[in-house]
Amino acid sequence: MRLLFLGDVVGRSGRAAIAARLPGLRADWRLDFVVVNGENASAGMGLGAEHARALLAAGADAITLGDHAFDQKEMLSFIETEPRILRPMNYAKGAPGRGWRVFEATQGRKVLVAQALGQVFMKRPFEDPFSAVDEVLRAHPPGGLVQASLIEIHAEATSEKVAMGHFCDGRASLVVGTHTHVPTADTMILPGGTAYQTDAGMCGVYDSVIGMDKAEPLRRFLTGMARDRFTPATGEGTISGVYLETDDRTGLARRVVPVRQGAILAPAAP
Repeated sequence: MRLLFLGDVVGRSGRAAIAARLPGLRADWRLDFVVVNGENASAGMGLGAEHARALLAAGADAITLGDHAFDQKEMLSFIETEPRILRPMNYAKGAPGRGWRVFEATQGRKVLVAQALGQVFMKRPFEDPFSAVDEVLRAHPPGGLVQASLIEIHAEATSEKVAMGHFCDGRASLVVGTHTHVPTADTMILPGGTAYQTDAGMCGVYDSVIGMDKAEPLRRFLTGMARDRFTPATGEGTISGVYLETDDRTGLARRVVPVRQGAILAPAAP
């Protein structure tokens, strides 16, 4: 199966980059399933219903959220009506929506998508992500009820994301990190057959401070004082993520490649 995961969409430029590039990638790469993290798609903070519909219309089969899951208040109700949107499974008790789901891909094949929030350096104490992921993977072993499984770890600390990759090795098709908006150069297939990348990067403007217009973040670093709100940077966006090919029989990875297209392109080999 051919799958694509795209990292955090940031603001209008990120949405525009998805709309411009994802339909062509679906056709050119004959993609069977696409997951997009959309938690910063609406003004850089959360995801609104209109923008969620736009990401789905562009070709996303599933949208994940994150620690900003409900910054746009309408998502509290919209997520209950749109099963293709997932919030973190270890979010606050009683939160609306679900943190994992089995989706149908091409040819009737099944794909498990699950998202967990990390605990290290995050602003709020969330439930243990490892036990939450373990419970889901035990119920969906590779090559069993699902043909592929994607685990997203939305976390600040690279060590926590790396640990999640090894924890899931041999039990998931892909473990990919999000949240820090910077693509990492450690794309690999782990010894047990699980593809891994510490952070998928963002879909947005890289001439920025992690997707935001540079002026206000620089002011705060230089003076320690805030004057304005953070606003998403404008300009040509870049999409970043991970392309994955899996074995339907085992549910494990055959090939994994980092994806970067747009204003900031992946470097060519010398």
